[in-house]
Amino acid sequence: MKTFKINSYAKVNVGLKILNKRSDGYHNISTIFQEIDLHDELTVSKKIRGCQFSSNVNWLHNDQNNLCVIAYNHMKDLYDIKGIDIVLTKNISRGSGLGGGSSNAAAVLKSISKIYDLNVSDENLIEIGSKIGADVPFFIKGSTQIGEGIGEKLIGLKSKIKGWYLIITPDLTIDTEWAYSQFKNILDNATLPTKFSDLFSEKVVDLDTIKFFENDFESVVFPTYPEIGAIKKELFALGAKFASLSGSGSTVFGIFDDNAKVKKAFSHFSPMHKAYIAHSI
Repeated sequence: MKTFKINSYAKVNVGLKILNKRSDGYHNISTIFQEIDLHDELTVSKKIRGCQFSSNVNWLHNDQNNLCVIAYNHMKDLYDIKGIDIVLTKNISRGSGLGGGSSNAAAVLKSISKIYDLNVSDENLIEIGSKIGADVPFFIKGSTQIGEGIGEKLIGLKSKIKGWYLIITPDLTIDTEWAYSQFKNILDNATLPTKFSDLFSEKVVDLDTIKFFENDFESVVFPTYPEIGAIKKELFALGAKFASLSGSGSTVFGIFDDNAKVKKAFSHFSPMHKAYIAHSI
């Protein structure tokens, strides 16, 4: 039975602008996605029929709320495949703004293409992924990309944002729908902000370039959850060159250019919060 093992990486948003609300209820955004080496692990195998799913967490089930199962069903509808068995080891926290579920779905799409020798192009996988979730297309190629539309319009950047990434995830789950809902009055009175794609004619981005970037979700998340805002302030105080909420949270991350400082900051936050030192990939 053919088996494929794949790492399913997390992402952070280095800056996130909410541009406007669309007629379909989604929001147009502009963001820089940076893939990092914090990851889940998937083992995907062929089986006779259906989709079997198991994991090391009790909040994921073999049902239609599971993005891995949804990814399989999309592939089954499009291609002549039989069944798969998915074993997922979760390390990325849920509801944290790190894109774990979307990354898992993208990993399943790529795995099915591999074990069934479908040779589906990245462009087709991106199109399929866009029907599953807004962040899924990014994870098909990963690395460093500007995301626009609802996140599915992607522009690759030439260089990743280097440094030591300290990922801090407090024991809080932020409802993304709630976070977007708080922007209604703001967007009604806002002028259209600059998109990140307008800033990078050379497609190169580094710590000096990003230091003034902000995540619009901070304006609604930090007042409601001041403990999350406090983490960002502490990261700067501990020597981070850049710090931000990722997605709608609850994860806050800092990028450091000094190994000793990131290790000291890690000791400051752990074990009070889930903390990881990661790198861009």
